[in-house]
Amino acid sequence: MTFSELGLNKNIQKAITDLGFENPTPIQQESIPYLLENKNDLIALAQTGTGKTAAFGLPVLNKIDVERKLPQAIILCPTRELCLQIAKDMETYAKYTKGLKITAVYGGASIMPQIKSLKSGTQIVVGTPGRVIDLINRKSLKLQDIEFVVLDEADEMLNMGFKDDLDTILAETPSEKQTLLFSATMPKEVMRISKNYMQNPKTIEVASRNEGAANIEHHYYMVNARDRYKALRRICDVNPDIYGIVFCRTRRETAEVADKLMQDGYSADAIHGELSQAQRDHVMGRFRKRKLQLLVATDVAARGIDINELSHVINYNLPDDDEIYVHRSGRTGRAGNKGTSIIIAHSREGRKLKSIERMIKRDLTLMKVPNGDEICQIQLMKLVDKVVTTEVNHQIDKYLPSIEEKLSHLDKEALIKHFVSAEFNRFLSFYKNAPDLNVAGSNNRDRNERSGGRNERSGGRNERSGGRNERSGGRNERSGGERTGHAEAGYTRFFINLGAEKDLQAHNLIGLINEYTRNRNIPVGKIDIMRKFSFFEAPNDFETDVLSGLADAVWNGNRVNVEVSQAPGVKSSRGGGNRGGSGRSYSGNGGEKRSNSGGGRDRQGGRSSTASSSRRESSAGGRTNGGSSSSFRGRFNAAAKKTKRD
Repeated sequence: MTFSELGLNKNIQKAITDLGFENPTPIQQESIPYLLENKNDLIALAQTGTGKTAAFGLPVLNKIDVERKLPQAIILCPTRELCLQIAKDMETYAKYTKGLKITAVYGGASIMPQIKSLKSGTQIVVGTPGRVIDLINRKSLKLQDIEFVVLDEADEMLNMGFKDDLDTILAETPSEKQTLLFSATMPKEVMRISKNYMQNPKTIEVASRNEGAANIEHHYYMVNARDRYKALRRICDVNPDIYGIVFCRTRRETAEVADKLMQDGYSADAIHGELSQAQRDHVMGRFRKRKLQLLVATDVAARGIDINELSHVINYNLPDDDEIYVHRSGRTGRAGNKGTSIIIAHSREGRKLKSIERMIKRDLTLMKVPNGDEICQIQLMKLVDKVVTTEVNHQIDKYLPSIEEKLSHLDKEALIKHFVSAEFNRFLSFYKNAPDLNVAGSNNRDRNERSGGRNERSGGRNERSGGRNERSGGRNERSGGERTGHAEAGYTRFFINLGAEKDLQAHNLIGLINEYTRNRNIPVGKIDIMRKFSFFEAPNDFETDVLSGLADAVWNGNRVNVEVSQAPGVKSSRGGGNRGGSGRSYSGNGGEKRSNSGGGRDRQGGRSSTASSSRRESSAGGRTNGGSSSSFRGRFNAAAKKTKRD
């Protein structure tokens, strides 16, 4: 069947032809003829991305009387983004229908232009419930002549607490009208609500709304909950051409994840309910133009995002409702494209994964979080491909003789190695000795689920105890033992003013040393990551290199201070870091005594700190050796300052 066979008028058919539409989607093929021929209410259920807006929009446009300059149809939706998207689509379908006007009304924008548009005569109103009620109260929007009510994404409107608003709005409409409910998901509570709003509705369900699209692959990664962000970064790095949405549960988490990604150099931004309309428009404009690769969003904020080319959808957290997972995953794999839906799960979510499998009637494929070698290989090949496909700018021709002279001593192999190293050293350093993030035994969800997630519970024991080392005042620190005060023979122990509170991990520290000393051959020894500060060891021969190299270092926007740390009772005359002449000593039963042996005032305002200060400063999580790794872009500077949003 083609659109010309559906019974739409010629003006609408012409607009559809301009858009390149030839054959209706299944939901359009079912809905449009029915709505053109009947006045009964309709519930239409279809996966997102299947053309629901055209399915209700085209027949509504076909029935509007353009001679009547008053609202005849109202389309209610949960978010500003969806409101604007529907209005834009409807205007496109109606571009050859003279005299027809569509007005979008939504919060977060000035109400006066919307009132002016309504007063000038409009037949179709697309709006969010809050702004619609505001306009009704101002007597600027009258609904007594409404013939069509469309509830789009009714489940989300109810989830957002709009039930009373919907009651208020529908009470303003006449009893004789056609009510249409279109949605990708239809929980039981929405079915119950529909009985109050609709009369003997016909239900159209394309295939099964609960099944994921056939061209979407469903993957999951099993990690400890604390490693979720690290896993996200590695997933992004192993897919360098990723263009997708990362779904988070809350506004706060959305902002936090987006900020971390931007700080770590990714092309990302967030969209959530606290943004103004101008901010939302700016972010979405950049995302649509692919100036952003990753959009971090809540489910509500993502409603109305209609982009066919998304390669991935990443569930940073699983939604409470399994049908929301189907809705999320349906944002990729559109328009005949293939897509991938990814779940970052932890060991206690086995039952939830099984429930999703039952709903989509497909198995979720367990994937291993890639290790450093895999990521480096993929990113390196991406770099090489970029070089090969880069268009040569012949303005450099005049410089070639000088360049060739400088490179004349290098053969082909050496030249390639130098070039790749110049572009890729930081990336390789970042992933050096990267740990495995996969949860042991994650290939057996049943076992992990029955045990309640043994790894998760054992990892949580320290958290439940509030950090045994924290309560005891840092037993390792107070004992003055080898862990804190003594370096191995031939090694110098250094203090650095960054710790777990600043998200410092062992691999970050190694990368920082490599970059600022410009010496990748420093064999860093033992590393102790504390809460507010850390210690690391390096051979005595490199002491000056470390102190001078890190004197002006910056990491994630934090000024770095590195000083020599001494064993208990050992006095130092060595200078330390960018403070000059300050060596750190540790004494008093191992309690941390912060004094500047090279002169100057100690950090406690001239007073030596006691064991009690050690208790305040000790790591909540105890000592960390080796740390863990998360992914990193080759073009990033490990010491980059926080990225500012555009």
